[in-house]
Amino acid sequence: MGSLFDFMLPELKSPLTGASTDALMGFIHLVSFIILAGVTIAMIYFAIKYKRKSDDDETPLITHNNTLELTWSVIPLILVFIVFGWGYSGWLNLQAVPDNAYEIQVSAYKWGWTFSYENGAQVGNEVHVPAGRPVKLVMKSQDVLHSFFVPDYRIKQDVLPNRYTYVWFQAEETGESQVFCTEYCGTSHSDMLAKVIVHSQDDFDNWLASQSTGGGETPVERGESLLTLQGCITCHSVDGSEKIGPSFQGLWGSERNFENASSLTADENYIRESILDPGAKIVQGYQNQMVSYEGRLSDDDISDIIEYLKTLD
Repeated sequence: MGSLFDFMLPELKSPLTGASTDALMGFIHLVSFIILAGVTIAMIYFAIKYKRKSDDDETPLITHNNTLELTWSVIPLILVFIVFGWGYSGWLNLQAVPDNAYEIQVSAYKWGWTFSYENGAQVGNEVHVPAGRPVKLVMKSQDVLHSFFVPDYRIKQDVLPNRYTYVWFQAEETGESQVFCTEYCGTSHSDMLAKVIVHSQDDFDNWLASQSTGGGETPVERGESLLTLQGCITCHSVDGSEKIGPSFQGLWGSERNFENASSLTADENYIRESILDPGAKIVQGYQNQMVSYEGRLSDDDISDIIEYLKTLD
């Protein structure tokens, strides 16, 4: 049944988590089509059969038909129970994470994703996984409600502040899949995208081993990595292009004018305050939309970011 409706769905890349969903969707569509066809044919038949043939025709008084009433009550009830049982079975499957699942920590924020691995590696807006092995994503939100959705795997899970949620999948082949946030979370909600990149097991092991945890990078290089990792470049460009926040290009040493404060020259203290208390000084022409990074960035992180911003002339 599923193949009949494959044209309506993206390619299924995680049969263990998505096959039941596709089969249920196919069943619902097939039953809906049969009901639609039956009702349409019945309407046409009755319209022709009982068409008034003369002005003397009178509609007979019809009270009820017990058999017919029971039929159109019991059959939909049975269908509802089938859909509920089928859907509940699929939901239980998504809750039962295999014991050998590879675990990745996921942090959501406005407007991006950070994926952390057991060896300390962190990647922004890309989650790298091995093919042929279950992957468990343990997720939390740094600010508001988000939702992790991968159409190719038929998985969707809300990501909540102050609480952990999880979801799992198993990609069978190498390749890439798109991740969306499916809970409205602000002005750049539609830009909150990520990629699932599936490697062979050997390639994944090599990729993971190659990831630096930051110890070998210069402060400028680490500052650049942090801007991507923390999602800063989602709202602020580094090339002067317009986004919902001021561009980082030319920020250092420039004169800044504000909606709610006196103007000043951008220095270390201003940048630090903007990161930890972004509402203190709102740049003219922009709105107060940025969330505080207090608790998310250490003093060393902020210092490295400042060093990188100094290079963006």
